[in-house]
Amino acid sequence: MKSKPAILIYFSCLLAAALVFSFSGVVLAQKKAATKSQTAKKPLKPVKKDADYWFNKGALVSTYGNNKTAVQYFQKTIALDPNFSRAYFSQGVSYGQLGQYPKAIAQINMALKMEPQNGMYYYGRGRVYLLWGDKAKAMEDFKKAAELDDEDALDYLDYIGEGKK
Repeated sequence: MKSKPAILIYFSCLLAAALVFSFSGVVLAQKKAATKSQTAKKPLKPVKKDADYWFNKGALVSTYGNNKTAVQYFQKTIALDPNFSRAYFSQGVSYGQLGQYPKAIAQINMALKMEPQNGMYYYGRGRVYLLWGDKAKAMEDFKKAAELDDEDALDYLDYIGEGKK
């Protein structure tokens, strides 16, 4: 006799849980439908595909190693803004990663013409020269970058024992 109330309590709990789950499903469906209708009423703003847009896309894909596509995005950036020195530099770095060293140096040189006091550009060109096997030119660029207080160049020169003592 005492087991019947326990069974009734158990089934009552199951019934309550089923009602809660079915009710929450209806509420979620209503919220989803409301969100969908609101979204349908508000058209999405078109993305402005300016030089910054293409530069950011290039920077993102190069971060993940897709340098071939990055080169194309940086080229779109340059076409839209020929004075975008970071695009030339970043395209040069991507060319360097692809082993296309003459193109890499040419693009980084374009960036350096626009910003000759940018130590990061000298450091980047030095890295490309190092990849290309020209250690003498690489060291010249690392030292120039260090003179311009580029932290990476300073750290690298310290690491190889060429930094300030």
